[in-house]
Amino acid sequence: MTSLIHPVKIFSGTASSALTASICEYYGSTPGDMSVARFSDGEFQPSFNESVRGCDVFIVQSTYPSTDNLFELLMAIDAAKRASANYITAVIPYYGFARQDRKDKPRVSIASKLVADLLSTAGANRVMTMELHAPQIQGFFNVPVDHLEASIIFAPYIKNLPQDNLVLAAPDVGSSNRIREVAKILNLPMVICDKERKRANEIANMTVIGDVDGKDVVLIDDIIDTGGTLCKAAAMLTEKGAKSVRALCCHPVLSGKAYENINNSILTELVVTDTIPLKGKSDKIKVLSVAPLFARAIRNVHENGSISSLFKQAIANQTNIDFNK
Repeated sequence: MTSLIHPVKIFSGTASSALTASICEYYGSTPGDMSVARFSDGEFQPSFNESVRGCDVFIVQSTYPSTDNLFELLMAIDAAKRASANYITAVIPYYGFARQDRKDKPRVSIASKLVADLLSTAGANRVMTMELHAPQIQGFFNVPVDHLEASIIFAPYIKNLPQDNLVLAAPDVGSSNRIREVAKILNLPMVICDKERKRANEIANMTVIGDVDGKDVVLIDDIIDTGGTLCKAAAMLTEKGAKSVRALCCHPVLSGKAYENINNSILTELVVTDTIPLKGKSDKIKVLSVAPLFARAIRNVHENGSISSLFKQAIANQTNIDFNK
C-alpha cells in the first residue's frame, strides 16, 4: 500500500515526455531526472539520475510502436525496483497490443496478456491506463489496474456541441456499452454501426441500427489507426442521411495513410487525446489533453483516494475534473 510518508516522483519514458511534463504541471511538480543511454548496436539503457529509494514512483510511457517503447518501460520499472523504490506504478496512457486480447484464429499469441505478465514480472506494483480496447483486459493482471475512461474527457466536449440534431454512434456492437453510458448522461439518442469486415482496417458493409437521417452524428471509438474504417463509416452514415459526421477517438495511432485518409474524408473533425503524440498535422484534427485527469488520478492513488469518484464527478457534472479538490 502507498503512504503519504513516501514522496512521489513522476518520471517519463522517451515516448511520453511532453505528456509527462503536462501531468507534472497539473500535479504541481517537475518530471524526475531519468535518461536513456543508446548504444551503436541498437541497445539502450534507462537510468534514474536521482535517488528513488523509498519513493512512490510513477513511470509514464505509452507503448505505441515501436516495441522499444514497451521494452524501455519494462527496463525502467526493473531499474526502479532494483533502486529500492517503495511502490512502482506503470502509467500507460496508451496500452499497446490491447487489440490482441484473444485467439481470433489458430496458433496466435494473446499479446495483451503477455504484456500484462511482463509488467508484473518487471516489478510494477500497479498499472494505470486509459480506454483499453476491451475493459476485460484488466483481468489479465495480477496487480491493481486503474482504468481511466475517455468519457471524462469527451462528455464535456460533446455537451458544448449544438444539441438539436445530435446523435451518438457506436462504431460496432462491441463498443455500444461505452457509448450508451455517455448517451444516457447527456440525454442523447444513439445508434449502432454493425460492420462486416473484409480484413483488418477495411469494412465491406455496414448496417446502421437506428435513425441518422438529418442528424449530426458523433462517432466515438477507442483507437484510430489508419483511419480507413472510420472514414468509410463516415461516408456510409452520410449516404444514410446524416447531415454531418465527426469522430472522437481516444488514441491517435494514425499509421500508414491515416492523415491522407482523414484530410480526404467527409469528417467534419476528428477529436483525439494526447495519449500518443501526433506525428503529422491536419486542420481536421483537434487534441484534448488527458494530463489533468492523470495528474488527479496519480494524486488519488498516492493519497489512497477513490479513482471511480473521478468518473462520477466529471460525468454527473458534465464538466472537466476540478483538480483543486
